[in-house]
Amino acid sequence: MQRVGDPIQLGGAATVGKPPVQSDQSSLVDRVKLGDTAAFEELYRLHCGRIFATCLRLSGDRDRAEELTQEVFLKLWTKISRFDGRSAFSTWLYRLCVNLVIDHLRVEKRTEHWVTTGVELESRPDPKTGPSPHLTAALEEAILRLPKGARVSFVLHDIEGYRHAEIGKMAGIAVGTSKAQLHRARKLLREMLG
Repeated sequence: MQRVGDPIQLGGAATVGKPPVQSDQSSLVDRVKLGDTAAFEELYRLHCGRIFATCLRLSGDRDRAEELTQEVFLKLWTKISRFDGRSAFSTWLYRLCVNLVIDHLRVEKRTEHWVTTGVELESRPDPKTGPSPHLTAALEEAILRLPKGARVSFVLHDIEGYRHAEIGKMAGIAVGTSKAQLHRARKLLREMLG
């Protein structure tokens, strides 16, 4: 199998896993459901770049991201029969990927990559003033009090570093909604923290 992220030769031109139109993917998915390994390899080539990038962003480690990418595709092979076509295949696969990586992070107790607790905030002192347990506890409490949409956009953008387009895909909202929710979250946090 080819290395994750390498350009793919299709019809003589190099591409980097650009997904085909939905109808082409539907045909591939149907073939994979019947056990067609050539169709599975085609789906792998089409999506491995994006899946690898997601695994890398979530895990923060290139080698781990390669392992997770392979695991995502193994899981795809075993769970593809559950794909019912109510969403785009790429959306379904991306959610499968995110869920798998987050599950691994939980098991490995590396939650500081995606959730920040007061203890972890206190363990990262400000180089100028040192830790402020009162402020970190207040910040944590304020984040938890944010409305769900504002909280999701704030955590994914300002803590996790996702772009609004990515947040939109993950949360099923428009890019503009993600931006508005982030603005709302920052405003509410400023008000809560004085």
